[in-house]
Amino acid sequence: MCRSMWRFRGVRRRAPLGFVPLAALAVAFLAIPLIGLVLRTPWRNLPADLGAPGVLTALRLSLQCSVSAVAVSIVIGVPLAWLLARVSFPGRNVVRALVMLPMVLPPVVGGVALLLAFGRHGLLGQWLERAFGVTLPFSTAGAVMAEAFVAMPFLIVTVEAGLRALGQRYEDAAATLGAGRWVTFLRVTLPLIAPTLGAGAALSWARALGEFGATITFAGNLPGSTQTMPLAVYLALQSNPEAAMALSLIMLVVSLSILLALRGRWFHGH
Repeated sequence: MCRSMWRFRGVRRRAPLGFVPLAALAVAFLAIPLIGLVLRTPWRNLPADLGAPGVLTALRLSLQCSVSAVAVSIVIGVPLAWLLARVSFPGRNVVRALVMLPMVLPPVVGGVALLLAFGRHGLLGQWLERAFGVTLPFSTAGAVMAEAFVAMPFLIVTVEAGLRALGQRYEDAAATLGAGRWVTFLRVTLPLIAPTLGAGAALSWARALGEFGATITFAGNLPGSTQTMPLAVYLALQSNPEAAMALSLIMLVVSLSILLALRGRWFHGH
């Protein structure tokens, strides 16, 4: 019986015919460009390129803006994900479609939309400037807003899927025992979806770190203020391709290092 069960499990674990070469092709497609970047980077000039004016500033600004964008996404995105997963309300499908729209919308179009909404003559921008003296375009806050706009949907969709997979039985049990809504969320729901929330935050952070189109359209390319690493790479590519390779390598190392660190905490066992 045990031998038959072992054979049955072994058969089920075999990949369908043709999957292995196709999977290898996918790995090669994703890995070869990165390998090319590592091999073609001028290592001799790397210290000078890294020490060029503005490089460390752009890297610091990229990390600052992307982390801030993820924080904003968590604060306002997790409640929205909970509502989409737990509450049936009129227009829920419309709201979900609006949430997913930035994922498929060209980033430049997102930047134009932000300008029309929060620019000096935008729907809300002119009111913000008159009432509070706040001007978002071409500022660091504008860069954070642009990155949050394109990155937040990844967190919302991931957390909503995790909440739906979790179900409501644990929350119902906590409510039966007298726990309030906030206590239930903080002590029951949040710990249970922590791995999912971590995965969503990682995806959101990676998207924010690499954002280009919406940032340059809404926040501009101002050194020290809105020029993040993707913008610095684009600028260097036009005048100094070797420096662009070095900057791209920095982005690759930073992204890979943080994602590997996150994997050990949030994707353990998968």
